[in-house]
Amino acid sequence: MPAAHREEITNPVGGCRFAVSRPFLPFATTITARTNRAYGGPTLKHFFLASILAGALALPAYAADYTIIAPANPGGGWDQTARSLQTVMQQEGISGNVQVQNVPGAGGTIGLAQFASQQKGNPNALLVGGYVMVGAILTNNSPVTLKDVTPIARLTGEYEAIVVPAASEIKTMADLVEALKKDPGAVSWGGGSAGGTDHIAVGLIAKAAGVDPTKINYIAYSGGGEALAAILGSQVTAGISGYGEFESQVKAGTLRLIAVSSAERLPDIDAPTLKESGLDVVVENWRMVAAAPGLTDEQKAAVSADIEKLAKSAGWQEVLKTKGWQDTYLAGAAFDEQLAKDVSATEAVLKDIGLVK
Repeated sequence: MPAAHREEITNPVGGCRFAVSRPFLPFATTITARTNRAYGGPTLKHFFLASILAGALALPAYAADYTIIAPANPGGGWDQTARSLQTVMQQEGISGNVQVQNVPGAGGTIGLAQFASQQKGNPNALLVGGYVMVGAILTNNSPVTLKDVTPIARLTGEYEAIVVPAASEIKTMADLVEALKKDPGAVSWGGGSAGGTDHIAVGLIAKAAGVDPTKINYIAYSGGGEALAAILGSQVTAGISGYGEFESQVKAGTLRLIAVSSAERLPDIDAPTLKESGLDVVVENWRMVAAAPGLTDEQKAAVSADIEKLAKSAGWQEVLKTKGWQDTYLAGAAFDEQLAKDVSATEAVLKDIGLVK
């Protein structure tokens, strides 16, 4: 039997010290002795240890603990997407612990740059982005682009909604266009980042209405919460963003929905399209998820598998239904090809409406 060793122990009450002798037993020897005594011998001991092992193996084996960067303030579309990913990944057992971090500014390009520089080679880091970020990269002449991260998949699409405060004298899209034609600068638009989907949509609306897009008065907000507060407070003439960001206020009657940017009317949304209002404009915002740069092929495949599992899960389908988001899941080489086309098309639109030279 191994020799005993001595330990000095401090009395937690009186502070005095005294010595005790304890046999030096390895952990395995100790647990064996204890289980033999408690459970009547080796046979029951083996059964007991096997039960512990089986219980451990029965625990869910999570692929990774992810951190998701939402490159905007809380409340907007990217933040909602990141937190929806967080909820579903945990509910579906894709990851046991998912954290969301907000890194706002410059249409997502600050978060993008930080993500690219700080997370290189980290397979557990994800970034939410999309059409808005593509535009912001171009308008901000960002040195960091989506080529500096690892795009994984396009997840959702969402049409633009144009709203005014409930007390506004503007009742229809025709009223708004009339005011815009009369004095473009007097009509202020509140939306997301400069050069993003909201800004592009306003430029296209102005162009379709015969108004110089460079004369629009667009006020950019870095988060959906800030933009919503400005619209509700009548600090701007009209607001534009994804319908999901306005839905609760529209249903509560504090905002009036006057048009949506879809090609056809959307189910369960009582509003005409821009086309119905005489404006040949269709705009769909899309959102994606990217992984860190510098991943191995195996790491990228593992992240892609997790995102595919999420996209096909019942939990995610329920989120899409609740948020009013379109399921535009696209991954792999097909997404890489589509992303390149979207970047090129966005640059052309931004040049056309005077936001990029």
